[in-house]
Amino acid sequence: MSKILIIRFSALGDVAMTVPVVYSLSTTYPMHEFYVLSRQQFKPLFELLPVNVHFIGADLTGKHDGLSGMNRLHRELKVEKFDYMADLHSVLRSNYLRFRFIMNGIPTARIHKGRLEKKRLTQKRHKLLIPLETSFLRYQKVFEKLGFHFDLRFESVFTDKQVDISKIIDITGKKEDIKWLGIAPFAKHKGKIYPLELQEKVISHFANEKRVKVFLFGGGATEQNIADKWVEKYPSILSVVNKLKTSQELVLMSQLDLMFSMDSANMHLASMVNTTVVSLWGATHPDAGFMGWNQSADHTIQVDLSCRPCSVYGQKECYRKDYACLYQIKPTEVINRIENVLYNS
Repeated sequence: MSKILIIRFSALGDVAMTVPVVYSLSTTYPMHEFYVLSRQQFKPLFELLPVNVHFIGADLTGKHDGLSGMNRLHRELKVEKFDYMADLHSVLRSNYLRFRFIMNGIPTARIHKGRLEKKRLTQKRHKLLIPLETSFLRYQKVFEKLGFHFDLRFESVFTDKQVDISKIIDITGKKEDIKWLGIAPFAKHKGKIYPLELQEKVISHFANEKRVKVFLFGGGATEQNIADKWVEKYPSILSVVNKLKTSQELVLMSQLDLMFSMDSANMHLASMVNTTVVSLWGATHPDAGFMGWNQSADHTIQVDLSCRPCSVYGQKECYRKDYACLYQIKPTEVINRIENVLYNS
């Protein structure tokens, strides 16, 4: 039996994208033990994976902050006597830990992020718009470097027996004979967010649709305030922003008939529970390799502009200053795409 340390810090969506890979790896090698090192708040993503998957929480703003914190974290990890270390992040923190493991004689491997090809994909002139390798494949290749070969086979973190609806029914109510539509209107960066005034037209349409119950997803005080104002205007919809734990959100997402999401963490969370996602892309593009697990390109909403994509993560200022990649998407187009998938799938 070997013990393999897997490192991925970063944002929720990036960590969620490791789940299909870690699941496939751990089911292929049930004789080994896999330890995921990430931020403590991401632990619920891994709690339903096979029993040979464990989680180690890092306190990157507390005791594990800075160089002294990384040294402390390394000492804590060293006690576990890992046989391999897989770096799925390749940033300053993980590179430093990897260096320490190399000095201890532990075989390590790190992700190839494809920075040059992503730069070519997003450059302003002479853009090379070709589909890049997905993050899932990039993660898989890290383990192959360490000698672990496996196929990516994953459907959901849940089995039918694991979905405990009682955890959310007090908030959501019973489903009955009605479609459940999740709407995740937010993202970390402006270049990913469908303008809120246009989002509201989509929400208003489905709020008045008796065949549909709408759930709003998000996080943080600002997003909660926006969602609460929409609920005041459209009482038939329900906001679960900051009302559910991550484990409960996953249960709710597993019960949705469809999730409408930006290129954001909620797209990846819904994908983890095998829920179909209609995703909207502005400054970013699916060709960068961040499409949700097993999601269809036919369910994406985007406009064809020569400047797209201008960013891998959506954080850059708009070249045109008008965010045409978002404003040129009409609410009627979004509504029609959602309805076609919701009622015909």
